Amino acid sequence: MSRGIVSLQAGQCGNQIGAAFWETISEEHGIDYSGAYIGESDTQLERAGVYYSEGSAGRYVPRAVLLDLEPGVVDTIKSSKLGGLFHPDNFIFGQSGAGNNWAKGHYTEGAELIEGVMDVVRREAEGCDVLQGFQVSHSLGGGTGSGMGSLLVTKIREEFPDRMLCTYSVMPSPKVSDTVVEPYNCTLSVHQLVESADVVFSIDNEALYNICANTLKTKNPEHHDLNKLISSVMSGVTCSLRFPGQLNADMRKLAVNLIPFPRLHFFMVGHAPLSGIGTEQYKSLSIPELTAQMFDSRNMMADCDPRNGRYLTAAAYFRGKVSTKEVEDEMRKVQDKHSNHFVEWIPNNTKTSVCDVPPPGHKVTATFIGNSTTIQDVFKRVGTMFSAMFKRRAFLHWYTGEGMDEMESPKLKRTCKISFPNTPSTKKQVSKTVDTKMRRTPRRLRSNQFAKVTIPLYPHFSVSALLTFPLSSLLRPATPFPSPLSFALPLGPSSSDTVRKQTPSRRQFADIDQDSWQSTL
Repeated sequence: MSRGIVSLQAGQCGNQIGAAFWETISEEHGIDYSGAYIGESDTQLERAGVYYSEGSAGRYVPRAVLLDLEPGVVDTIKSSKLGGLFHPDNFIFGQSGAGNNWAKGHYTEGAELIEGVMDVVRREAEGCDVLQGFQVSHSLGGGTGSGMGSLLVTKIREEFPDRMLCTYSVMPSPKVSDTVVEPYNCTLSVHQLVESADVVFSIDNEALYNICANTLKTKNPEHHDLNKLISSVMSGVTCSLRFPGQLNADMRKLAVNLIPFPRLHFFMVGHAPLSGIGTEQYKSLSIPELTAQMFDSRNMMADCDPRNGRYLTAAAYFRGKVSTKEVEDEMRKVQDKHSNHFVEWIPNNTKTSVCDVPPPGHKVTATFIGNSTTIQDVFKRVGTMFSAMFKRRAFLHWYTGEGMDEMESPKLKRTCKISFPNTPSTKKQVSKTVDTKMRRTPRRLRSNQFAKVTIPLYPHFSVSALLTFPLSSLLRPATPFPSPLSFALPLGPSSSDTVRKQTPSRRQFADIDQDSWQSTL
């Protein structure tokens, strides 16, 4: 009995990524472009039901939904070699297009198609033996992928609240920008992903271009080359569901082990081995070599350097004939060698998985998934561009003309700031900032009039740090902070009826009369 996954592809970017993904896993399972099995191993069909449903005459049909607000991209896939693989009823498209407008894809054009899309999603979900979850590939910069993609995520969360929902989201790039209004579309979409998605794999074109140009030495990389990189990661994440292995993993295990707090579910991804044309024979495919390349900042598919922050958690999925002991030892060496890049309040913060079946053409591969604090750089960059445009109300009339409230944009931007606050990421910055905050005491307090009473409120973290730094207090252990919260209480006569208290940073608590304090003591 297979745990099925329903794949959804929204917009031009999502459909192109999805086409590369189905091309990759069809080759792994030995299924040709007509849906017939041409493989040689029984393991290829043993768990093919994860992504395929078996039709008549032994035909395997992908469990995919392809949607767009204009027919161009969908017609291209229909006429390609992959066109005969998909169910004809699973192509859903409009005629007018979203015009790079999030509001058009979310409120008007997308809302007209969403019920037809959900009917297909329900049919595919009911065809699974056991529904594991959904995966959505889309872009956050365009209109259909961001607007209708976020609407689709919300609808799936409402209808299937107990199923896993992961997205492969292409973020706006600092240099490779396709759309002027990308900051608006991305900010509006991230709000939906924070609330509704379980796992978000953050990808951007700038990092993919750098990998193709610098690591793979590809001249003039095209979108097909970039999509192949993404499809290799998508294949590696679900390899343990589709093939037997020594250490199994699935979407729910990934989320449980990598998400310490609900909103921190935006991951960085990578893949190994990556090498230029003609250089494969000069490199060893050993576990240390794969591990070093996985953690290399140049091979991350998001444009942020993990060396500037710290890893909350990380996962490494190996494929091929490898020793689990060697994998565990190598991951332990990485944590010991780069201990300053991992938070110490999660003792064993790396998850490993080993699948016995490598992808075609390789002996050993590895997929990296990291939950790092440096992912906030992506959102800071988008937020800066959003503020610069929204301050002038530039391009806003295109969104309000589709029925969107003007005050929705700043409200959602504040939500993103709460989720990804502007916090220091390095160890020295955190310690210095917290020490400065904790030294702020009223000058008029005298030691002979006041005494400190410590009240433990939380066993692990300082409440004062939590009030001022909602994320940084979780990125550092409790050692730099005093674990209890301290109040200065008057023990002798005082001219004031109310008790003056010493607060760490802000006045978060109301004044409490002296009698109630003495009764408590």
